[in-house]
Amino acid sequence: MRRSEIISEWFQQYHQDVYNFLVYYTGKLDTEDLVQEVFIKALNGIDRFDGRSSPKTWLFSIARNVAVDESRKQKRRGSGRTVTLDKAPEVRSDRSPEDILQDHELKRQLYESIQSLKSNYREVLILRGIKDLTVAETAAVLGWSESKVKTTYSRAIKTLRMKQGGTRDE
Repeated sequence: MRRSEIISEWFQQYHQDVYNFLVYYTGKLDTEDLVQEVFIKALNGIDRFDGRSSPKTWLFSIARNVAVDESRKQKRRGSGRTVTLDKAPEVRSDRSPEDILQDHELKRQLYESIQSLKSNYREVLILRGIKDLTVAETAAVLGWSESKVKTTYSRAIKTLRMKQGGTRDE
């Protein structure tokens, strides 16, 4: 299979996951350019993909680096306008508008709490807790040991719970 065909296949499989990761990581909904940059870098670097990790893990590593670069650019520019995740909630006929509003508010508070965490906590929470990567996959993306992933994830959860108003069982 040609390089471009492989990347096209991976794009079809993983573009939404990469997009969601970048939205959570950057705090911005307009990350399509960053997604495109991830897949361009993947195409250019496909020869370095050795198959020891899954394509998804490799793409998340690239996405993380792209997001870090973007964050540095934003700091230099001084433009830190953040867009909250304001996707329309699912409308179900059995839910009242108050329930929908309450759910939206809880999601907004959780999102803001995640964004306020230090970057290594935020990264591990997004990868493990939101994107459901395994400990090994998360370690590969972040370049950490598996024990560091476990410890940092545990601390991140504890910190997030404190920010959310105490220790709640999720």
